[in-house]
Amino acid sequence: MELIPVLDLMGGLVVHARRGQRDAYRPIETPLCAGAVPADIAGALLALAPFRTLYVADLDAIAGKSGHDAVLRGLVDAHPGLALWVDAGEATAQAAARRAGHGPGRPVVGSESMASLDEGRAALAAGGVLSLDYGPEGSRGPAEIHDNPALWPDAVIVMMLARVGAGEGPDFERLRDVIARAGGQHVYAAGGVRHADDLRRLADLGCAGVLLASALHDGRLARAEIEAFMA
Repeated sequence: MELIPVLDLMGGLVVHARRGQRDAYRPIETPLCAGAVPADIAGALLALAPFRTLYVADLDAIAGKSGHDAVLRGLVDAHPGLALWVDAGEATAQAAARRAGHGPGRPVVGSESMASLDEGRAALAAGGVLSLDYGPEGSRGPAEIHDNPALWPDAVIVMMLARVGAGEGPDFERLRDVIARAGGQHVYAAGGVRHADDLRRLADLGCAGVLLASALHDGRLARAEIEAFMA
């Protein structure tokens, strides 16, 4: 099971995401390094363990503002071989194809950003990772993209926004359902991981990977535990 650190970017800084309440996000405070500069946070995470992939939520771009592609290009230059998955709200074929072809990173197509099922399908066909987004109210975006596994690409993130940064644990039941319905797709869990026991349960469910943030920064996942999973 792959462990994938997360960077949430807003206003040029890494912010602490919590429950998907983006208006309340503030610059992250972490013992891993001083400040909240993306390059420094990414470097500290990669010093913690040799992660192969970094997930980036460009919250400004998702909100329709100017994004952080220049920052992402700097990360790619500084860390050759590091794969980036980038959710910048790109849910059209043109936008997803541009990122898939020219970078930086591979596009993540969030169901909450899909204006329609047809546009979402076209964006995924351009090479996107699908993020099935769930808020406190339930699924976000076109119902069919959640209900029909035939529409899913090879990589599917189950993004439980209400669990992000909340310390309540992943939504194991929802993950179990998605994995049971998936065919050959690789399913990734996002939101709520607290400790190594959660990681073990996710691995037992059949998750291909898990997105991590708070548990890395607050030390609930020790370096030895991270290394054991990566081994």
